Amino acid sequence: MSGLRLLADIGGTNARFALQARGGGFADIEVLACRDYDRIDAAIAAYLARAAARGLAVDGLRHAAIAIANPVEGDAVSMTNHHWRFSIAGLRDACGLQTLLVVNDFAALAQALPHLAAAGRERIGGADTVAVEGRPIGLVGPGTGLGVSGVVPAGGGRWIALAGEGGHASFAPVTRDEARILDALWEEHGHVSAERLLSGPGLEAIHRVLAGERLAAADITARALAGSGACLATVDAFCAILGSVAGNVALTLGATGGMYIGGGIVPRLGPLFHASAFRARFEGKGRLRAYLARIPTWLVTEPYPALRGAAALLDAATP
Repeated sequence: MSGLRLLADIGGTNARFALQARGGGFADIEVLACRDYDRIDAAIAAYLARAAARGLAVDGLRHAAIAIANPVEGDAVSMTNHHWRFSIAGLRDACGLQTLLVVNDFAALAQALPHLAAAGRERIGGADTVAVEGRPIGLVGPGTGLGVSGVVPAGGGRWIALAGEGGHASFAPVTRDEARILDALWEEHGHVSAERLLSGPGLEAIHRVLAGERLAAADITARALAGSGACLATVDAFCAILGSVAGNVALTLGATGGMYIGGGIVPRLGPLFHASAFRARFEGKGRLRAYLARIPTWLVTEPYPALRGAAALLDAATP
């Protein structure tokens, strides 16, 4: 029987898999494109076959944890930003597992935050800020969608991750340009969530309204980094809106333990994010400005933090 267990972090675009011996490091990591597989079990089978071909002992796997970009309530999982649907019990049986833990991906990422090494994060503004030990920690992360979560202390060095869908809370504009974006997206969608702007498709929507042209998110980012004025304006608007949403989450959770930015988009922005209005908008909450000015903001730079969080949650589920 294999002494390894399976870990996965599944977003709307990519599925990241790893094998791990309990308490050890990741034995094998591979990223598969979700679009290449009709079902989640097909992606799992493909990963395990590749791992076996690399010499990993995958026969007899008994325990697995999947962090997925979706609400997880009950047995049925239907992804918001991808077509995969499955029964947790059915997937567990199909894979021959004793334990299959399925959790929200940002709850898994949040679970990893108290344990991030200094090399796994990068400070964004607020040079003199200090996290308060033993206080809630907040998390937002734009990617294919917008993840929102946090962790609260539970005593004895334990932390409880919050599994919510804050990315779908209603968007509130701060500037006239943002009001113009909201008006345009109202016409398209009716309800306009923060995710409609703070995501890959959201970056494209901001650019479409502000610049009047349709570009893919990757092209907008590349052109902004190359100095294109229109694309720079789009990225600036995106970062400013992210700052406002991050400030909202910090206020809601009382996240004086720090506020973290995850997801796949922001790390690609490089110096543009540091130079943006993110931090000013994070703090820009009127009478609560001084409260937020004390909270450090960090960009998560560790490559696979949600896998680490999923491993911690699996530890707790399989004593």
